[in-house]
Amino acid sequence: MKHILYSAIALGLALSLGSCTENYEDYNHNPTGVSKEEMEQGGYSLIAAMNNLQSWIIPTDVNTNQFTECLLGGSYGGYIADSNPGFAGKNFAQYSPENGWNRVMFKDIIPKAFIYSNEVKNVTEDPVPLAVAQVVKVAIMQRVADCYGPVPYSKVGADGQITAAYDGVEDIYNTMLSELEQAVNTMTENRTSDFNAKADRIYGGSVEKWIKFANSLRLRMAMRISNVAPDKAKAVAEAAVNHEVGVMTSNDDDAELTLSSTNPFEVVMYEYNGGDSRVSGDITSYMNGYKDPRRAAMFTPTTFKDYTDQFIGIRSGISIPDGDVAHSYSNYKVATDTKLIIMNAAEVAFLRAEGALRGWNMGGTAKQFYEQGVKLSFDQWGVSGADSYLADNTSTPAKYTDPAGANSYTGTTSTVTIAWDDAANFETNLERIITQKWIANFPLGQEAWAEIRRTGYPKLMPVVVNNSGGVVSSERGPRRLAYPQEERLNNQENYQQAVSSLLGGADNMATDLWWAKKQ
Repeated sequence: MKHILYSAIALGLALSLGSCTENYEDYNHNPTGVSKEEMEQGGYSLIAAMNNLQSWIIPTDVNTNQFTECLLGGSYGGYIADSNPGFAGKNFAQYSPENGWNRVMFKDIIPKAFIYSNEVKNVTEDPVPLAVAQVVKVAIMQRVADCYGPVPYSKVGADGQITAAYDGVEDIYNTMLSELEQAVNTMTENRTSDFNAKADRIYGGSVEKWIKFANSLRLRMAMRISNVAPDKAKAVAEAAVNHEVGVMTSNDDDAELTLSSTNPFEVVMYEYNGGDSRVSGDITSYMNGYKDPRRAAMFTPTTFKDYTDQFIGIRSGISIPDGDVAHSYSNYKVATDTKLIIMNAAEVAFLRAEGALRGWNMGGTAKQFYEQGVKLSFDQWGVSGADSYLADNTSTPAKYTDPAGANSYTGTTSTVTIAWDDAANFETNLERIITQKWIANFPLGQEAWAEIRRTGYPKLMPVVVNNSGGVVSSERGPRRLAYPQEERLNNQENYQQAVSSLLGGADNMATDLWWAKKQ
């Protein structure tokens, strides 16, 4: 628990210092005395700027990653659940995050996205890394906008100062999609001009890989707005898929960050207090019911005496048990050198499956892309048996039985099966696609949470402890994060304008975002 408190204090101090940007160059002066010109000769300035920028898509900083990926995305996405009883009453899972938790995506991530993307502009005029930096900035900021809704974007200062007016979600998405299109056009014109591999810990400087990633991100964003701007969504999705380079199609295209130090998930789930988080009972229940062979590659078995060799996660949003009990549930099988997954080809196949289901030109049928997505995921995890899995038309998600006995769930979350059924209605096949995409996207919890809000799938167990005071429905779950308290104090006029005109007057966790109007 101590590291959470300390990191929140340190984060506040760092950001308060970071807001004083008039001496920004002095703060970032190389202590070895190497001049800017000497740095540029070896490409060191570009390497540093790009590496720093890429480190904030999925944060590599352990404490930041814990807040954004495990405690927030993990809980709301159904992937990871809290196993530290000291978190009770202030955590995301019980719908009562304290400001020190709630502020991280806003007050830490936004400045980093703009400071480092602008630093790339300061150290190079090469259009290729500039285009890549543009794509990375969008990848970072889309996640922030998907958490809060309206946020400062178009008017954020070059130094990362975020005391600025907010943009509405529709405007943010339109701007981002335009930025991605521009970046794709630039990279396509320079598709053979690979850049410094040391400045790219994701694709080693491969321009064509970055084009595929950017187009895949366009496809993801197009699908996000499909319920509220269907014509635009269709046009963007088809343009991305039918581009001359196209989208990710194989696991060689996966966007994975090679780490310079320990994988943050490994630290959070194994080292902090014996593990502050464990795998969620939601995903293990689905995969147990499906007899999914990926379980052994993704999770460790429980250590409960009567449940050895079984994969059972801890239920999210409960009164967390103490000590050995909380740490006896299944865990994420992650090593210190495991790369951080940012986006995979399996997700892209499922996006194309949904597009085809909607009647868009995705280059194939919904069934073809659905089955391709499952096979790509099996291959990504090094597991065989995809064909047999895809033929299963009877297995459904299992009921959750708590090995500790306190938090079993007797209800049924879903009855969706695996095998594709052309005769099924749109909603059933949509649930089928989203459910398998959800499994394949582990541990990208924030993406899972966004899709849950957009589609209602996968269906998760309701929380047991809801500390929202009746604001958040236990069945629907949280729809966004409330803004940090600092915004109400330090950016008051812009904050009030955003809440009144862009959110409809309610800055709470129950307000639907623009693209999440289906339910």
